[in-house]
Amino acid sequence: MGAHGAVASYVFGEELVQAVYRDWRTAPVDEKLRATLGFLEKLTLRPDELGTADADAVPAAGVRDEALVDAIHVAALFNMIVRMADALAFDVPPYESFLGRAEEMLAEGYVLYALPDAAG
Repeated sequence: MGAHGAVASYVFGEELVQAVYRDWRTAPVDEKLRATLGFLEKLTLRPDELGTADADAVPAAGVRDEALVDAIHVAALFNMIVRMADALAFDVPPYESFLGRAEEMLAEGYVLYALPDAAG
């Protein structure tokens, strides 16, 4: 688990996050999240099997279309970043480092260092 897991653990508790990691199908989450995770899993692992029935099942579970689109964008970006990090052997800080910064990351975002001011 990296930064995302640390922030999720801070917000939802380590026990729930670990339950989702073990098996989101049986974790104690609401049906909206379960439907979204099922869609995202298929999108990530078996995109050739994804169809309109899969997309229709998520709003049928109570997820707004905008929320599903947001989840798709986050998953797509995360998948790309993880593949790049793996391919280029990024040096990723240990989970404990992220966990110690979870409250700050939640409040301010995931930036580790401030970027220089373009004007100055």
